[in-house]
Amino acid sequence: MRRTTIKDVAHEAGVSIGTVSAVLNQRDSVRGVTRKRILQIMDTMNYRPVEAARRRLGSPREKTLGLVVKEIHNPYFADIIVGAQEEAQKHQYRLLVMSSEQVFDREVDAVKVLVAKDIDGLIINPLMESGTESSHFEELAAHNIPFVMIEGQLGDAASVVDIDNEKGAFEATMHLVCAGHTELVHLAGPRYSHHALERGAGVLRACPSARIVHAGATLAEGYNAVLDHLPLARFTALVCYNDLVAIGAMRGLRELGLRIPGDVSVVGFDDIDVASYLEVPLTTVRIPKREMGRQAAAIAIEQIQSSTDTRSKRVLLDAELVVRSSTRAI
Repeated sequence: MRRTTIKDVAHEAGVSIGTVSAVLNQRDSVRGVTRKRILQIMDTMNYRPVEAARRRLGSPREKTLGLVVKEIHNPYFADIIVGAQEEAQKHQYRLLVMSSEQVFDREVDAVKVLVAKDIDGLIINPLMESGTESSHFEELAAHNIPFVMIEGQLGDAASVVDIDNEKGAFEATMHLVCAGHTELVHLAGPRYSHHALERGAGVLRACPSARIVHAGATLAEGYNAVLDHLPLARFTALVCYNDLVAIGAMRGLRELGLRIPGDVSVVGFDDIDVASYLEVPLTTVRIPKREMGRQAAAIAIEQIQSSTDTRSKRVLLDAELVVRSSTRAI
């Protein structure tokens, strides 16, 4: 993300970088009208000096990161929050957490609230549905606030911390294919999620004949997808968008009189804590959720504290397939 730099301020004010630096450091060499004009230009250009300079300018304040997630009740996001919190505390930052609850207008409002609270940087898991606007991200840029996405597309101006979702879904599906399963159903994620697109692509790459059923991201959506769409379908395995969908689907399968994995094998995604404690422990793709939060916070803090332009970063962490009792060979 392009940030206003000390060089930009100096150019606009018609002075040297050294003069702007002297104002930041409150040296007596710059006084009166020149000092006032430089401070006004800093404000107009939304120039945010590094923390040490801000303290010298007489504005001691708490250092704050914002974090916007999609679903505050989802254990996946709880682990991300913990990781971001740990990294923020290490650098004496407070973390303010808000949730869009899968509603785009709430995401926009959350960003506006956090900007009004003068956050130093933002971490966000954005809704990525086709056609959604990006004015709230433009507002962050206008206020010179660095932001890091947990989920994003190549080419985004912001930094991104994520995993290779397509690869993870491909490996999970190939686990089933190699076990002899040919009649697969993919309970796909919500349309607002870029992860859903990537995971669906991974499933189809491994098994082009897989049937796609749009479910969602919650327990209830997994449960309802099975009861509404699959009672008469022929299938031997489910590949689910996430673990919550998988757990809901497992309940639905049991109500249909199907055994797991005797009749149907089930694979999830995320490896939330409860996945290994189920009556039939869930095979799933483990995502390093806490590390994602930690790295996102670290990148945001690095950009906040940099006095120069910072290039956007794209960090892809490793995911791994964890095989448990919910899948079997046929």
